[in-house]
Amino acid sequence: MGNGKFITFEGGEGCGKSTQVKRLKDALEAEGIEVVLTREPGGTWLAEQIRTLIKDQAEDPPCDRSELLLFLAARAQLVKTVIRPALEKGVWVISDRFSDSTLAYQGYGRGLPLEVIDIANTFACENLKPDLTLLLEVDPTVAAARLAGREQATNTTADRIERAGSEFHARLRRGFVELAKQEPWRIVPINANGTPDEVWNEVWKSLKRIR
Repeated sequence: MGNGKFITFEGGEGCGKSTQVKRLKDALEAEGIEVVLTREPGGTWLAEQIRTLIKDQAEDPPCDRSELLLFLAARAQLVKTVIRPALEKGVWVISDRFSDSTLAYQGYGRGLPLEVIDIANTFACENLKPDLTLLLEVDPTVAAARLAGREQATNTTADRIERAGSEFHARLRRGFVELAKQEPWRIVPINANGTPDEVWNEVWKSLKRIR
């Protein structure tokens, strides 16, 4: 590995990840740090096709196990062709979601075996772990209002996973909390109920852990 750092953002729907991801990229580049920005599922041609298969309201949506395997396939491609090569060149990589999302969504949310997911994640990631994970935690009512506002502003509708139901999303939120307890040295919970500027201040402070 070179001197590159791998930072991931995690959290439930409507937590404001996309805003903070872009803001962090801009701030690091302003300091002269080369940054690659990516997302999951996505970031490569293959992974973007998989993203469509997972998120679209298809007539034949993937079952829970198929959904898990699709996420893992997208991740394997992203790690192999984008993330690891960038890190080896000393480039910083920021990803909107990574392996923790699979444990939270498909494990805690869908109820698939966590031990199976953990092994499969390790295989797909080639043992790669983020240097820092920023977990944006948001109240469900705040998240719902943000999602509604985004749909209205962009004239879009919720995707298949966003529409999975309140119980599913409550389970995955609890899952993220549990994951943070298991790896406090890597995962930093951040209160994301405030304004973008308030959340950003906490995001920027958290970078002290790896700088």
